Amino acid sequence: MNDALIVSPLRTPIGKFGGALAPLSADQLAAFMIQQLMARTGIPAHTLGEVIVAQSYSSSEAPCMGRYAALSAGLPVEVPGYTLDRRCGSGLQAVIDASMQVQTGRAEAVLVVGVESMSNIEYYSTDMRWGARAGSVSFHDRLERGRVRSQPVERFGHISGMPETADNLAHDYGISREQADSFAVRSHQNAAAAWREGRFDDEVIALDVPGKRNSATRVAMDEGIREDASLESMSALRLIRADGICTAGNSSQQNDAAAGCLVVSAEYAARHGLTPLARLVDWAAAGCEPSRMGIGPVPATAKLLARTGLSLADMDLIEVNEAFAAQALAVLKAWDLDDFSRVNVNGSGISLGHPIGATGVRIMTTLLHEMRRRDARYGLETMCIGGGQGLAAVFERVR
Repeated sequence: MNDALIVSPLRTPIGKFGGALAPLSADQLAAFMIQQLMARTGIPAHTLGEVIVAQSYSSSEAPCMGRYAALSAGLPVEVPGYTLDRRCGSGLQAVIDASMQVQTGRAEAVLVVGVESMSNIEYYSTDMRWGARAGSVSFHDRLERGRVRSQPVERFGHISGMPETADNLAHDYGISREQADSFAVRSHQNAAAAWREGRFDDEVIALDVPGKRNSATRVAMDEGIREDASLESMSALRLIRADGICTAGNSSQQNDAAAGCLVVSAEYAARHGLTPLARLVDWAAAGCEPSRMGIGPVPATAKLLARTGLSLADMDLIEVNEAFAAQALAVLKAWDLDDFSRVNVNGSGISLGHPIGATGVRIMTTLLHEMRRRDARYGLETMCIGGGQGLAAVFERVR
């Protein structure tokens, strides 16, 4: 098979829920990212074989985001596009899909974007199509509903939301509130240090957000990082569930962002003067109980390492998406990994944020730039996924 090479992984700053990026819809964020990738790489648009966009909260305001955003960004009508949803794993799955097209020779170049505007996820009704002739109708918050309805209730029962699944893992693996809060503080400290030391400079693209009277606000930094995070401040936050350990502070944020890259063959990269950062070595997905969805990276990584012959010891850097501190700590404990020095070195979902469809590409972007800085060989990216799945991929730096 051909190598699938990752070129120009980039991302926007990550906006807080209702924050600086809230005026931009998901299709605007995705189109912006497509335009930036085309400008940075300088490739002829007609040479793209596909545009793949990951989005977990799609809307009929911009259906099939892969096609919609590609057209909005000005790509030729001949370039096709599609959208995929594997919940939290969507962004990484989009990179994987693109890689398989390149590896099999179906395409030489595929443009990938992950996007989510959680601030603009709508309310909807299922009562009105065929008539609520009198009385009241119900509206559902699509954002919250997607979490509660992540599994068939008839088979698995009611789950109040993803915090419940993380609290289950905290009970299973003996993780305390203090351990979770300490892990959350570490995430904020790592992310703040990354910004201070310029580690995000090469991956983050500032953007102008339109305001009133033709004004615009320049957004250049992630909004959710708390430089002053401390164990004392974390411990003062109330529990989400009375019998659990998850709080707003040791859980991931709700966010708005886009991230993207090109996935190309070696021949295409050489022909167009592109400098790849890495190649996708292999990947694996696995299922697990929906009520323990956060442990999904463990079986997915086991499948992946068995297939590649690699081990966790071979990984120079490891990314475990921080959906919850309890969930990330459960994964690390299942791996018997006590030394976190290789793990989430620039922060993750707790500090940077978790814009669902964008997160997998965002994590890969940060991972590959850090691998280049360290001249690392292998990096492991893992995602837990609502509904009970895990996704894992190994990337190798191209020297």
